[in-house]
Amino acid sequence: MAKAFWIDQDFDRERYGRYAVNVEKNLAEFEWGDIAPVRFACAAWGLAIPPSLSPGYVRWDRRILDASCERNTWDGTLTARVRMVSPLPEELTRSRAWWRDRGWQGWQELFGQYVEPAQQDLARSPFLRATLLVEAPVPLDDLPPEPEGPYDRVEESAERALVVLVRELNALVTPILDQLG
Repeated sequence: MAKAFWIDQDFDRERYGRYAVNVEKNLAEFEWGDIAPVRFACAAWGLAIPPSLSPGYVRWDRRILDASCERNTWDGTLTARVRMVSPLPEELTRSRAWWRDRGWQGWQELFGQYVEPAQQDLARSPFLRATLLVEAPVPLDDLPPEPEGPYDRVEESAERALVVLVRELNALVTPILDQLG
């Protein structure tokens, strides 16, 4: 069972702690003075994934297209949003009557990664690419408290927040990816 998300500490270590450097350079991304760790954890996540870091400090399964963490505006909790490649629904695969020799294309792969079709591809044939969107609350229990300010070991707290987020996202998403095969 492969994990959906992981922290690439080896690559980061080889690059002299580039995540910590990215956090230090982008302290303005963090908002201070919140008793809940949500905004801090969301900012830490945003600095660990592309395009902020490429390749990301947090990596994910090739079937995951994007993943974000957001503060829920209703109650301030943390919501994860994960969009992933999916097979077509069974209703579409049972029969190809809808196909009508139009040359429908699905997900294209480039070097093992699923990619959006280029404009020239869209000009030649129709595409039908199924995705799943997971939107789920993430428990806050194990998230580190928000640092008191920009000089209060922010890098360490950000890394601890990522460990918790990766663990919780794996609990949510890995079983789905396993079921999809």
